[in-house]
Amino acid sequence: MHSRTESTASVTASASQAAIGIGPWAGAARIRAAIIANLSGEERGVYSVCCAHHLVIEAAVEQALADGGDVLVEATANQVNQFGGYTGMTPDDYRDFVQGIAQGKCLSLDRVILGGDHLGPVAWIGEAPADAMAKAEDLVRAFARARFSKIHLDCSMPLAGDPPVLDDAVVAGRAARLCAAAEEAAIEAFGSSGIVYVIGTEVPPPGGADETLRELTVTPAANAVRTISIHEEAFRTAGLAEAWDRVIALVVQPGVEFDHGAVIDYRPDKAVHLKELAERPGNTLAFEAHSTDYQLPDAFKDLVRDHFAVLKVGPALTFAMREALFALSHIEDELVPAVERSNLRDRAERQMCASPSNWQRFYGGEPDSLHLLRRYSLSDRIRYYWPDPYLESAIETLIANLSGRPIPLGLLAQYLPYEFAAVRRGDLSPAPLALISHHIREAILPYSRACGAAATSNEKGSNS
Repeated sequence: MHSRTESTASVTASASQAAIGIGPWAGAARIRAAIIANLSGEERGVYSVCCAHHLVIEAAVEQALADGGDVLVEATANQVNQFGGYTGMTPDDYRDFVQGIAQGKCLSLDRVILGGDHLGPVAWIGEAPADAMAKAEDLVRAFARARFSKIHLDCSMPLAGDPPVLDDAVVAGRAARLCAAAEEAAIEAFGSSGIVYVIGTEVPPPGGADETLRELTVTPAANAVRTISIHEEAFRTAGLAEAWDRVIALVVQPGVEFDHGAVIDYRPDKAVHLKELAERPGNTLAFEAHSTDYQLPDAFKDLVRDHFAVLKVGPALTFAMREALFALSHIEDELVPAVERSNLRDRAERQMCASPSNWQRFYGGEPDSLHLLRRYSLSDRIRYYWPDPYLESAIETLIANLSGRPIPLGLLAQYLPYEFAAVRRGDLSPAPLALISHHIREAILPYSRACGAAATSNEKGSNS
């Protein structure tokens, strides 16, 4: 797809050498090596957990322990930034949060890889380009200093005073400017930079489509080539040739998406032109696929085979967490006196109705439809409410109530059939936290398998 200053062989060698070393960039080198292996025809890839909820990250860490590999966890610029984002966490805070979970599960920190997703001026689109880009530079500097070693640069959004659609050269120039800031911060902090970068953006915007899905257009090969060429020129003009050699992937639209109640499944025949593009001699750039949530298991394997070597997942994991929590709340209703119950489902509904800003502009329809969307929409906007102390206390009560009572197998079979099977095999404890983690891992496991990471000991425990 583009020229490199290093040959594929030398990139492979340098990535392999770095991968067995120590330091802040060893994980990034392992990602880079996986990308090169994928482009060489191996069934290898990388999946990224895009989430800030501790139950999901705990499950992802447990999956990494079972697989014997890394866990890659990413935060978006809206979730985590130098001002706290909507999670209230800075990059340093998020790093400590994720690493604390890993340490609690006895996962070595050198197997924890942190990524920044859609890093750019997205949180400041109402400001003029000079102000928004200055804040975006501070953003990527903070991520680099916090040892985030995989960064997706996304400057595709128009800022105040910009035309509705930005020229590709403007997008690339802004991305190069942010790359320079990240490189400078990494070198100042660690003496070198080994950050791997992803460029480009998908259509529609991140987090699932806002409107009912009808049809998607797979990114044309010519558009991908143009995006890469213009970014390469911008990077080299900015003196970032060495950093350009660490650009590992381009975000494109492979023809997958989901909205509130529908999923568009991957069709390999519609993306064959992108596969052929990735297989051109000398190419070392793969694709990163966003919004892959809820794809069928075989689709993940097809995506990796077709060189969508980085698979992003987010709402599907919090959706699985919500499934497990609601299932346990139904079990609680059967076992616990009414006065002692968590009332989690009702509390969640009350909280979403009391503070509708996170769902109101996305969901439409009659009251009954809105009620269903608030609880069961695939876009899972309920995920924004779980950190609220009102709901956190309900989850704590739910877990405490069921930790002190044995769950009858019949109830487990009724509400958590995958976990019922695992408990029956002796592979899983019927403790509430173990059940929640297992259910989330059921959603992670197809990604792990497709990327060549899943341990054989884990496979018999899933119906995915």
